[in-house]
Amino acid sequence: MASSSTGALVRARKGVGVGGRGRPPRSVHHRRRNRFARVFAIFALPSVALLLLLNLYPVIYAALQSLRNGSLIDSGTFIGLRNYTGVLHDPNFWHAARFTVVFTLVGVFGSWAIGLALALLLRTRIPGRSIFKVLLLLPWVVPVVVSATSWNWLVATPQSPMSKLFAALGFGNVLFLADPLLAQILVCVFKVWISFPFMMMMMSSALASVDVNVYEAAKIDGAGKWQTFREITLPMISRSTYISWVLMTIFCVNDFPTIFLLTGEAR
Repeated sequence: MASSSTGALVRARKGVGVGGRGRPPRSVHHRRRNRFARVFAIFALPSVALLLLLNLYPVIYAALQSLRNGSLIDSGTFIGLRNYTGVLHDPNFWHAARFTVVFTLVGVFGSWAIGLALALLLRTRIPGRSIFKVLLLLPWVVPVVVSATSWNWLVATPQSPMSKLFAALGFGNVLFLADPLLAQILVCVFKVWISFPFMMMMMSSALASVDVNVYEAAKIDGAGKWQTFREITLPMISRSTYISWVLMTIFCVNDFPTIFLLTGEAR
């Protein structure tokens, strides 16, 4: 018994099991790990190279071109930071930057508020809920060219329906796209209108993941609707809300077709 125990102890120290099959030494695991890392790097290298070629090269090329006075055809001569100083001293740039901030804030939080309200409404037992949900998705599904053309027909000329309605209400001849302030307001409203279905889908998915038992427990504890919304619903959907804000911010900052198609101006 003593010799058997001693032999088992010696085999255990050497990495050999009692049954004769031993555990691979640490160097074997290290070699396997290194081999897996090399194979992984070999397979990932083409994808990484392609991503760098498609993303990094245009960024570097655009940065270098911004230091020249050329065009898309002719690279021009090197002028340093003169393009940047010219843009920073241009009042049109700061006007466009201010409007971009307002446009983004209104587009993100306006569409989120309407989308969340509609998502909460669609959770209730209203008749025709499925049909109503499909109809609400139309502003997001319809191409922006079609939507912008429809809105132009509604507000662009004195003979447009909205212009006639405002004239009938005593506001005079209101030309929404001729006045700069009214055009900016109209563009923000249009952005909210075409964006709220996306927010509604995001919030509907987030609300569907909330356990119903949480609301029942809050109701038993005597929590009101506003308190339940503030203390339970908003915290439970906070992650989806943050993701939707980030995505909509990207959509708004990069949105050129909406403004150009509706007003004919870039910003």
